[in-house]
Amino acid sequence: MNDLEKIKCMMYRSGTSKGLYFLDKDLPINKEDTKNVLLKVMGSPDINQIDGLGGASNVTSKVAIISISKKEGIDIDYKFIQVMIDTANIDDKPTCGNILTAVGVFALERGLVNIEENQTIVKIYDVNTGAIISQIIQTPKRCITYKGNTKIAGVPNSASGISLFFKNITGGKTGHYLPTKKKKDIFNGIEVTCLDISMPVVFVKANDMNLTGYESPDILNANKVFFEKLENIREQASYAMGLGSAKGNVIPKIAIISSSKQNAHINIRYFTPSSAHPSLAVSAGFCVAIGSFIKGTLLHDINPMSLSISTFTIDIENPAGITKVEVNFPSLDIDDVEGKTIRTARLLFDGEVYI
Repeated sequence: MNDLEKIKCMMYRSGTSKGLYFLDKDLPINKEDTKNVLLKVMGSPDINQIDGLGGASNVTSKVAIISISKKEGIDIDYKFIQVMIDTANIDDKPTCGNILTAVGVFALERGLVNIEENQTIVKIYDVNTGAIISQIIQTPKRCITYKGNTKIAGVPNSASGISLFFKNITGGKTGHYLPTKKKKDIFNGIEVTCLDISMPVVFVKANDMNLTGYESPDILNANKVFFEKLENIREQASYAMGLGSAKGNVIPKIAIISSSKQNAHINIRYFTPSSAHPSLAVSAGFCVAIGSFIKGTLLHDINPMSLSISTFTIDIENPAGITKVEVNFPSLDIDDVEGKTIRTARLLFDGEVYI
């Protein structure tokens, strides 16, 4: 017996992120109470998150909240929460495609979706963006398979591949894939492209920031002058995109792009936004890939792709290696684009967290 409260949860390494997964019914009904619970669980605010389960980085201080969906043809609803590290805040405006990876297996583990023979398809509604995702999970003999030979950039070990298919990924936060109505804008004398495809992202060419684009995350994180310039651009872009002030928010995200040195289509350094991402977010991957088909954008300048009714695989160089993103255009309309990627997940623990 003790004086602590406990809540059921699971922890997954999901894609290149790590987070806690909760059933919606296990969390408080009141939003402010839920916020306080998640801060306590992660150990925020504290840069080390020493009094919680957070890993002291933006990619390891994430939460997924899952419930059975009431939408026709959809199995579950997924809500993403970014728990801030050094402030007592959470952000439920963005999504996270990496944390999404383990949503389907979590639903199977919790019995929200029946496990089928050989493969199980889980259909997910992303509450944060309105996107619809289908996941194919390997379930031979109705057993969830985590072990496998699929490797993804940013994860040292292999695991079973989880295929993710995306629809309705344009304009989720701003209403249009070109939220400023322009293919290029200028902020502080720097040319940028603002897109809202899976995630609102501001793109800047590396050489316009006096960078090569191949700097490591550690080198970028140590460049305080660069971050001040980047944040100033992000703030102005946020207003132009109709998102208001970016202060205290993780969207819009921002990235610097350049040509690839590894025979990929394009190279990127993506920011969370307070630090350089060690690899690449799934949502940003779709934004980069699809943006390459929009003539007049900075992405198309670097990686000029021709729009046609076909399926394309875009290779994106990032600090962890090459991330492959598949995009399909059933029509010649960007709004009809469909995306596919393969990620992996590892179940780290299933139990109760004390608060």
